[in-house]
Amino acid sequence: MNKLLDEKLSVEVSELVKSKANKPFDNAYKAVLAVTGAVYVQGFLVFPGKPYKPIEHSWLELNDVIVDPNLPHLNKNPATLWYFPAQRLTLKQLKAIIEESQEDYPEDDPLPIYGDAPYEYYGDVMLGGKDYLQVYQAAEAKCKEINQVNLENN
Repeated sequence: MNKLLDEKLSVEVSELVKSKANKPFDNAYKAVLAVTGAVYVQGFLVFPGKPYKPIEHSWLELNDVIVDPNLPHLNKNPATLWYFPAQRLTLKQLKAIIEESQEDYPEDDPLPIYGDAPYEYYGDVMLGGKDYLQVYQAAEAKCKEINQVNLENN
């Protein structure tokens, strides 16, 4: 399930788009605009340690590798990162969705994108459809697996 993370290209793209900390969706959007042939991906990131649960995240896929413009801001060992894609959007699809979102809901940030209703929920946070929920559950299981020792000591 986990594609190979291209660390070098991730750092180069991060510098190219001047990525900012805690802005994974915006950084990935800027990156997909700058990297020809890349696909925008939304999903979940899992790693050992706090917060001991999957975090919503966004990155690119290019030629079957992961390019994460957020990598420099994560302060994690890249070898311990697990990416769980929930949806992939081409640049054309992404632009169309953002344009429509800005017309329909100009006061709301168009990112992240959750697809069409009906939505599923985890906790009190809305997700996309059932497929998004299934990816979250897979990420949650991986998170529990890699954090088992930490969770038992808390």
